[in-house]
Amino acid sequence: QMHTSESGGGSVQPGESLRLSCLVSGSSLSNYAIVWFRQAPGKEREGVACLGITDDSTYNADSVKGRFTISRENAKNTAYLQMNNLTPEDTAVYYCAADMWTVKCTSRSMDTIGSQYPYWGQGTQVTVAS
Repeated sequence: QMHTSESGGGSVQPGESLRLSCLVSGSSLSNYAIVWFRQAPGKEREGVACLGITDDSTYNADSVKGRFTISRENAKNTAYLQMNNLTPEDTAVYYCAADMWTVKCTSRSMDTIGSQYPYWGQGTQVTVAS
């Protein structure tokens, strides 16, 4: 059975960077699209970045465009979320999800994955504060 687990979070100051990792176990990452989600206290979970199965399709939420980059390293079964120029609004628990059907990333496809994904990990906390 496939599982995803997140790591790399921490506490940083505004303007700094972090790189999150998503380890896929129980299956090969190359067969899946990857979506990063986040959930801030009192808010709904939101999709922030998506990388399609063939890597030709990416999608970033407007709130992170130009600052966050999603990538993968299939040989390590690991996907990444590089987060630059962090702001306090980025404070949240970050989760990743793997989906074997998503070739083209869109806002709708991220919402669908988020509503149906059954293998959520513990997430990794990102805190941005002065």
